[in-house]
Amino acid sequence: MTRTAVAIRHVEFEDLGLLAPLLAEHGFETSYLDAPAADGRWSRADDAELLVVLGGPIGVADVDAYPFLQVELEIIRRRLAADRPTLGICLGAQLLAVACGGSVRAGTAAEIGYGPVTLTDAGRGSLLQALEDVPVLHWHGDVICPPRGLAPLAFTPHCETQAFARGPNVLALQFHLEADDASLERWLVGHAYELAARGIDVNRLREHAGTYGPQLAASATHIFSAWLAGLSPATAVDAQQVDRDQPASVDR
Repeated sequence: MTRTAVAIRHVEFEDLGLLAPLLAEHGFETSYLDAPAADGRWSRADDAELLVVLGGPIGVADVDAYPFLQVELEIIRRRLAADRPTLGICLGAQLLAVACGGSVRAGTAAEIGYGPVTLTDAGRGSLLQALEDVPVLHWHGDVICPPRGLAPLAFTPHCETQAFARGPNVLALQFHLEADDASLERWLVGHAYELAARGIDVNRLREHAGTYGPQLAASATHIFSAWLAGLSPATAVDAQQVDRDQPASVDR
């Protein structure tokens, strides 16, 4: 039976990438919801069997400038309250963290490029064990502080929480496990100003994509396939796990 998956997309080139064909293999009919969306279209994100919240060049701290981020937070909180399958990547992971009761702050240094994450004990016992010694694509400047009661699965020197999960249905990844090295050129063009401003060598990024991309794709395919296969039917959870009235917690 076909299930529905909706991906909230903030910029066109940061799409589902490697995840798109895996969703089809697992019986999901996938569509994009480009933010900001007209009010009536947000219901698709509420109703979908699976919601994926993708990355983008803004952060949770920008909610005043981009009010639709508050709409996304409210949708995520409703999904958490019903334990509906939800995956957050980069910006999506930050939104998930705040919705789960954590916070986000500006990092001391941006992480852009390929590099490994260090798995915690919880991470080594999770689906992310396939990332041991595998460089992933980082592209963020903010830092997730651990949500209450949810142990980080991975970290880097500049980011204390690179991933966390809440049961089988909720997964947050600060890094870009979905990124397809074959489409990285669109990222390099779309983020050209940021890369130049930060003095990042585009040719080096391109070289690393060719070097690490195949291994990362294999690990990503394994992790996403296992996560999709392990999703459980949504059930109501203890209301104390989700404080739906809590405002976005962001250190400015």
